[in-house]
Amino acid sequence: MEKIRRNERMSVMMRILTGAPGKMFTLNQFCELFGAAKSTMSEDIDALRKVVRDFDLGEVETVTGAAGGVLYRPRRSRASAGAFIGELCRRLSGTERVLPGNFLYYSDILSTPETVNRMGEIMATEFSAERPDFVLTMETKGIPVAFATANALGVPLVIARHSSKVYEGSAVNINYVSGSGNIETMSLSRRAVRENQQALIVDDFLRGGGTARGMVELMREFNVSVVGMAFVMSTLKPEKKKISGEKSLMTMDVIPGDPPEAVVRASDWLNG
Repeated sequence: MEKIRRNERMSVMMRILTGAPGKMFTLNQFCELFGAAKSTMSEDIDALRKVVRDFDLGEVETVTGAAGGVLYRPRRSRASAGAFIGELCRRLSGTERVLPGNFLYYSDILSTPETVNRMGEIMATEFSAERPDFVLTMETKGIPVAFATANALGVPLVIARHSSKVYEGSAVNINYVSGSGNIETMSLSRRAVRENQQALIVDDFLRGGGTARGMVELMREFNVSVVGMAFVMSTLKPEKKKISGEKSLMTMDVIPGDPPEAVVRASDWLNG
């Protein structure tokens, strides 16, 4: 095999690390892959860490010791996150996307992988210090951004459903009051999570907070702690939600008129 050049090694390492966020790779794995000495690989990793940091691409972390190695964590600075979400707000504001009932059409946004991945990285950056063991969402529209957040954190995605599925085994079912005031059912397989784990709740939309509160109560049934709640969009009204401590990327208000106009803004914490 021909000698592998440094730029080739770094390109391959970056692809491997970013393809599995949060996963630890040992120095020996890279040494064997490239046929290089540990000292050479250490220098490459130091250079890669600087490039990733300087271009706001995330963080390359090294862990010393027998069980140590190198891993990648997607990170977004508040400045880049605020600029990205601000541009989304401009696209979503106006009269064209307002639906009956003062809902906002943004399914196209939640169906765009690049956009959803960026939102997931922003949410993961904000809650990574809480070290969640998994991301929890409710079917179905919140799944893309919840998956992106779980991927960025390097943890599993757990999906609560409206009814239990035979292929998921025995399940815990609870009743909750939805944002519209209806009594609905939420179900989760008993095998999906373990006691004393930590959950990060991620969903697409927050109005009254009924569904989010239902997920908190569902986690209580499993003796799981909820360490954070993140949403793509929340409404300004009602001002008092059934939950507290949540963070949304955007807030929305609808100004009455003919036609009604949506005003979408980046949440205050992104501008801090």
